Amino acid sequence: MKQRYLPALTLALLCSLAVLAGCGKKDSNSAATAGNTEYVVGADGAYAPFASENEKKELVGFDVEIMKAVADKAGIKIRIVNTPFDGLFNALAQGDRDILISTITINDQRRQTMDFSEPYFVAKQLIVLPSNSKVAKFEDLKSLKIGVQSATTADEAAQNLVGKNSPSVKRFESMPLAFQELEGGGVDAVIGDNGVVTNFVKNNPGKNFRIVNDPAFPKEYYGIAVKKGNADLLAKLNHGLEQIKADGSQDRIYKKYFADEKL
Repeated sequence: MKQRYLPALTLALLCSLAVLAGCGKKDSNSAATAGNTEYVVGADGAYAPFASENEKKELVGFDVEIMKAVADKAGIKIRIVNTPFDGLFNALAQGDRDILISTITINDQRRQTMDFSEPYFVAKQLIVLPSNSKVAKFEDLKSLKIGVQSATTADEAAQNLVGKNSPSVKRFESMPLAFQELEGGGVDAVIGDNGVVTNFVKNNPGKNFRIVNDPAFPKEYYGIAVKKGNADLLAKLNHGLEQIKADGSQDRIYKKYFADEKL
């Protein structure tokens, strides 16, 4: 009798082991496993040449290439999602984005709610004007209508010049909209980051815009942002940045988009 039922018992035991083995295999491929975690990266796709959509609706640009190079060196998987700038910080706070790279200037106010990597780009504000404008410096904008992208350092600069609630400051969701308003005469000037401003004016010679570079604007440093306290992810990003600086990758990407400027 015992010999007759031994195969059945053995089969049951083997099935049990197979189920356990199957469970273990499922866990090893889980998204929660550190090696397979995909980090969602937010970037504003209306900010050429840093990030913009190509004909396939894919994000391309300087920030995109820097982020991919950093992720490769850091050994992490990422998915970059087009996210309007005015919604970036909230998306990070709510956990909808794990990483932000979108020409985000490192400053004390932002450090209160997020942590930044080491800088990857040095920037400054520039003023875009119609070619016949008499404006020669930032102070000359006090009596004029100023266009800026909402929630940017250009927005802060304009507020500091004319007052936080001044109707002279017109805010837009994106820089292309601000430039469009300037072309239509709705604003007298637009303030924006040098990379975006020079790229727009260079690629739109027929619009008769000119640029004013006022030394009064301080240098700004872009950083990759993560949620406050995420030290592990931040360390990985800083390692990736260190590696792309060391092997020349950052310099090659920079020259691709800003051939006429020094890193």
